[in-house]
Amino acid sequence: MNLQDLLYGVSIKSVVGVSQLEIGALTFDSRTVNAGTLFFAIKGTAVDGHEFIGKTIDAGASAIICETLPSILNDKVTYVVVEDSSEALGVVACNFYGNPSTELKLVGVTGTNGKTTIATLLYQLFSKLNYGTGLISTVQNQIKDKIVPATHTTPNPIALNQLLREMVSEGCEYCFMEVSSHAVSQHRIAGLTFAGAVFSNITHDHLDFHKTFDNYIKAKKGFFDMLPKSAFALTNTDDKNGMVMLQNTKAHKKTYGLKQMADFKAKVIENRFSGLHLEIDQTDVYFKMVGSFNAYNLLAAYATAVLLEQDKMKVLTALSALSGAEGRFDYIVSKTGIVGIVDYAHTPDAVQNVLSTIADIRKGTEQVITVIGCGGDRDKTKRPVMAQVACDWSDKVILTSDNPRTEDPQAIIKDMEMGVSPSNQRKAISILDRKEAIKTACHLAKPGDIILIAGKGHEKYQEVNGVRHHFDDKEIINEQLNQIS
Repeated sequence: MNLQDLLYGVSIKSVVGVSQLEIGALTFDSRTVNAGTLFFAIKGTAVDGHEFIGKTIDAGASAIICETLPSILNDKVTYVVVEDSSEALGVVACNFYGNPSTELKLVGVTGTNGKTTIATLLYQLFSKLNYGTGLISTVQNQIKDKIVPATHTTPNPIALNQLLREMVSEGCEYCFMEVSSHAVSQHRIAGLTFAGAVFSNITHDHLDFHKTFDNYIKAKKGFFDMLPKSAFALTNTDDKNGMVMLQNTKAHKKTYGLKQMADFKAKVIENRFSGLHLEIDQTDVYFKMVGSFNAYNLLAAYATAVLLEQDKMKVLTALSALSGAEGRFDYIVSKTGIVGIVDYAHTPDAVQNVLSTIADIRKGTEQVITVIGCGGDRDKTKRPVMAQVACDWSDKVILTSDNPRTEDPQAIIKDMEMGVSPSNQRKAISILDRKEAIKTACHLAKPGDIILIAGKGHEKYQEVNGVRHHFDDKEIINEQLNQIS
């Protein structure tokens, strides 16, 4: 494709060299450069792509997009100086793949908790309504029935546009995708055309990246700020920062909620392990999913479908049969009546949501035993808070490893132990090995007790010292509970 055409919509400061140039590939990884490649020099958190410009030219790069020119220029290479290389990458990737987001209805879901469930529910719902549908999520990406493994919540712009182009080629009319705060800040969604955006909630998370909660809110809001007039912007009016998302958007503003006044309302009639009984827009519906947090997720999915001009009753009928995303309040019941719940909850708010749901459902005599850890190389400030929440809402707590990554797992647990108050110390024990922690919880449980395994949810691995090993919470608790007669 011609470089000049690829640069359409990019904020360019200057061009050195010819712009009438054929480009065969895009990359921001210097190791993948071949002849005819357009290389993007991006300043990352660990490395600066500008340091590899010379290497990419030696490998055959035809053109370079950069924020500052190298001191020595090659007269056979075109240099395009831009304000932000990451943003340019997003726009150019859209152009390179023929702007696939304009050929289907793309809806983004953002928020601290609920993104995966809402996006997955929408994917399942529109598939059930017989539309060709795509999904881009933390758990997995899907093109109709074809599963494409996910590596990031929101892929890089090249992978993202390639995926969207494949969806269009396969006949997808809709795509529902999670939009992470990292993706907004790093311009991974730059150049995309969205038909709508959904906000679930915002709580303490990712402060290792955003530094302050205010920056985190601004990143989420930035997604809504970029929406076109033709799109809808749907927010949770019960979240105290929900209306902030709509402040500067050009899109049609809509709200949903259980408590506050909203365009789309729901009321929890009954909440049991067998499912939720909700009243949505004056209609009684029974759902397979459990918990008030899932009432919000179901309402968000319903509201989104209605805003996409789907029939209300068909939507509610289809939603009532769905079970949401893997690793979100997945539960099993042993032969002795012990309930095991596996959930991805990895923020203080998410842990409290799951435990408060358990508190609503329990009869009062059962013990709640929580197994919980915190990820390494991530926001350290939430560790003591998560331990405190787990202790406040549980009868017994086992602090353990999650994905320590490159951190010392014992040091992570020590951070968590700081949140265990003197009055809660009798409840909490620390077991470094996660499998042993789950095994201990199962042996502590009596018939009728509830075990929550929090933090990893759908993940089938544990990352230790940068290496991923097979590890599946649900597999382990199943195995352990089956051994208890």
